[in-house]
Amino acid sequence: MKDGLAEAAERLSVRQLRTIAAIDDHGSIRLAADNLNITQPTATKALKEAERILGVELFTRTNRGVIPTGYGTALCRRARLILAELRHAGEEIRDLKEGHGGRVVVGTLLAASARLLPTAIARLRRDRPKVSLSVVEGTNDVLMPSLRLGDLDLVVGRLPEYRGREGTTQETLYDEMTCLAVRPGHPLLSSADIKLTDILSWGLIVPPQETTLRRQLEKSFHDAGLDLPSIVIESVSVLTNRQLAMQSDIISAWPYQVIRQDILDGKLCRLPVSLPQASRPVGLTLRASHDPSPAAAALIAALRIVASEIRDEGATELIF
Repeated sequence: MKDGLAEAAERLSVRQLRTIAAIDDHGSIRLAADNLNITQPTATKALKEAERILGVELFTRTNRGVIPTGYGTALCRRARLILAELRHAGEEIRDLKEGHGGRVVVGTLLAASARLLPTAIARLRRDRPKVSLSVVEGTNDVLMPSLRLGDLDLVVGRLPEYRGREGTTQETLYDEMTCLAVRPGHPLLSSADIKLTDILSWGLIVPPQETTLRRQLEKSFHDAGLDLPSIVIESVSVLTNRQLAMQSDIISAWPYQVIRQDILDGKLCRLPVSLPQASRPVGLTLRASHDPSPAAAALIAALRIVASEIRDEGATELIF
């Protein structure tokens, strides 16, 4: 049970706490009033009201101003903590309103996880360092239900064609080419004209059946009158797939941006084989009829900027 003094303290207003803290800071009611941009009588009234509510004297008046009593010292210490918390609350609300703070939970598919999303996050952090982000990696069959339930703010990656689009809206950011890659020195690289049939005996690393990329790869082979190679490793692990591709003769299938740097660095080589059915749009998926939070909108803006840079590069890099 609270005692009477504790209950009385709860009746103090923020205005009174601010005035008391200012009087303690300046040692003068007049200077405190000037600092708070109020009149001296107003400051004096606020102090007297607080002392009346608490039933104790908070300051001793002297010829040189005022000094806090033991009660005043205790109250001023707590008052500063309360005022600081209120100030921080105001800052947090301002940051949320302006998009400088807040939290974003973003789902990412393979195509966005290597460059688009991390580059956009780095850009966002430079402009809004107080934003907190959580990245959930997965496939469309997992991410899209989470998006519709509100567990995710957005999903970025290869856009689903049909399945998983209910209750969502999509925005294309750029077209992503799927490429086949091998290690430097792979026997296929010595061939003058490589066709899709030439890779059947080497085996292929592919994503699982539930992924958009896997279905698009299968369609590319089907349109060419072929089935996927019989030797197939199913994996969505970028680290595992990279090492397998670099250390063996197996062929790996990738969204270009995932291994772009490896190709530029000479760690992997792109086979000059076209897979038009597996080259699809990469973009954003959002919940339908739902406006993103200011923080999520800021991330979306950063994603659009990075996507523009990727589109410009594609004009020269993706030529065989």
